[in-house]
Formats: sequence, C-alpha cells, structure tokens
Amino acid sequence: MTIKEEDMKPTITIEYCPKCGWMLRAAYMAQELLTTFIDDINGVLLKPAGIAGVYTISVNEDVLYDRKERGGFPEIKELKQLVRDKVNPEKNLGHSDKNA
Repeated sequence: MTIKEEDMKPTITIEYCPKCGWMLRAAYMAQELLTTFIDDINGVLLKPAGIAGVYTISVNEDVLYDRKERGGFPEIKELKQLVRDKVNPEKNLGHSDKNA
C-alpha cells in the first residue's frame, strides 16, 4: 500500500458548539486556514460538538486552542501563528507574522 503525500499532511479539526451559534465562526476560521496553509495541510474538518460551550482547534490529535482554557476565542492572527508553528515552522505569514 502506497502512502499518498496528502495523507501525510496534517488535518485541522475545529470542534464547535452548534447550540451556541459558533458554526459561522468555525467556518470563517476554516476558510482562513485553508487559504493560508493550502500546501501544508490535508484539510479542515468542522465538527459539531456534543457538549455545550466547546470550541477547540486541533492539528491531528494535538489541541492547539481550547476556548474554555484560554477564556475566549483566538484572533485569526494568533491562530495562524499557532498552526504555522505546528505544521510548517519555516513558513512566513506576511502581515500575520510575529516579526512582520
């Protein structure tokens, strides 16, 4: 069995609470990540949570951001930096970069 290149790229999962009305926020963040990391990720999975108040962002099984632990939602700039540091630390994020 041959492993395809896209199977080796990480998948980002955004788990959100649909009862809290966070689907549009999750979709916006997914669009931003798909645009920024087009060559670095396999895709973004939007996953409705079964528990109220959940909003977590993971790369494969590693949780990068948990709304309950951090006390709010990430800014898109911060989220891109967290994902970049995990999937392609050498990537320049332009205006979203720490050093820009």
